[in-house]
Amino acid sequence: MTQHQQKTPRPAPFSLRLTHDERVALEAKAGSMPLASYIKSVVLASEAPTYRKRQKPPVAEQQLLAQVLAKLGQTRTANNLNQIAKGLNQGTLIIDEELEVDLNTAIAEIAWMRVTLMKALGIKP
Repeated sequence: MTQHQQKTPRPAPFSLRLTHDERVALEAKAGSMPLASYIKSVVLASEAPTYRKRQKPPVAEQQLLAQVLAKLGQTRTANNLNQIAKGLNQGTLIIDEELEVDLNTAIAEIAWMRVTLMKALGIKP
């Protein structure tokens, strides 16, 4: 080979990990076609689904997410629920009026966070 006919390096091979069941299913679909050829034909087909990388979320979404983070920082919901679960597990939980108020507050806060996160992600609640 002369200096002018230098070989372009081939790209590194692509690796794909499959479970045993996934491999069996793929081999069945490939039939007599080599597995790598079958995978390439499916992935590179014109009808293959494409994924567009999501851009930075719009400002409105960022504001909603910031509100949820702020709410999480202001509340002790996670700690309170953890203490309630600990009491339940130990059998020492006393259900009184104060606990009922705490539970209702936690439920309302979690519901608000859920709805706000869904809005930020563009999901209808």
